[in-house]
Amino acid sequence: MVEDMSCFLYKLSTGATAKFMESNVIHNLTPGRLKQTHIPNILHYPEPLSFNRNECAPNPVMFFAILSNQRSGSGWFETLLNSHTNVSSNGEIFSVKERRQNASSVLQTLDRVYNLDWLSSASKNECSAAVGFKWMLNQGLMEHHMEIEEYFKRRNVSVIFLFRRNLLRRMVSMLANSYDSHAKLLNGTHKSHVHSAEEADILSKYKPFINSTSLLKDLKDMEIKSAKALQYYNSSRHMILYYEDLMRNHTKLKDVQEFLGLPERELTSRQVKIHKGPLSDHIQNWDDVNKALTGTEYESFLEADY
Repeated sequence: MVEDMSCFLYKLSTGATAKFMESNVIHNLTPGRLKQTHIPNILHYPEPLSFNRNECAPNPVMFFAILSNQRSGSGWFETLLNSHTNVSSNGEIFSVKERRQNASSVLQTLDRVYNLDWLSSASKNECSAAVGFKWMLNQGLMEHHMEIEEYFKRRNVSVIFLFRRNLLRRMVSMLANSYDSHAKLLNGTHKSHVHSAEEADILSKYKPFINSTSLLKDLKDMEIKSAKALQYYNSSRHMILYYEDLMRNHTKLKDVQEFLGLPERELTSRQVKIHKGPLSDHIQNWDDVNKALTGTEYESFLEADY
């Protein structure tokens, strides 16, 4: 156990968020990293309508949700999870607006996922031991947080927060991805994620221009949004991960598997990182950005972080 949410929000209000993001003030506010045998209340025995679990029916299933922001490593992280033979993480299902148009449609969609009636390429069907999906903060999570948090607690959904410490790198990735959605640099095709060094090199050649005038406010807004998500969902069983930690230390994946009550496996992904090396290589107006952040609480974002 560590400092509570009030401490985190105080740090936000006093402008010390960057220091918080570096110091891991919060890891778990509720019990985590426990063996399944110690937490039987979060295990489920779903009875799907679309298929029969057959011999796997006696095997319990844990429900989870990955809460994250775009361009924070959630796609890569989900491919790692899905490389586990017992995990079904069903992608960004609330990217479809109709599924999040109101609280009722959100809860109906959640029921389909956790009843195992959501079929996707990731579905392991009857023998899944952990079932979930990834959910971006701008896809109804904040608007309907009261109903969703009540649902998470009622159905004992375990939450994995995945954030990115270096929000400047996230901004570069967002702007570059937005540009490619129109430019389609890879032979007329837009790809948010790539699987070869050649493709990554092509996409990384585009250098976005960052508004240095509004940069401090933009970074603060990004922090506050993540803080609100933590505040809204902190009473659910959860763990907090940072993209940078996963990149530096793959043993963090052992913690995730333990949190989900899974037998430990080596997790793999074919995805290749696009923006490598110093940020000065990836920002068109680097001098302006460097000047805007030097001497501020965000100065560390200018440095290489892995």
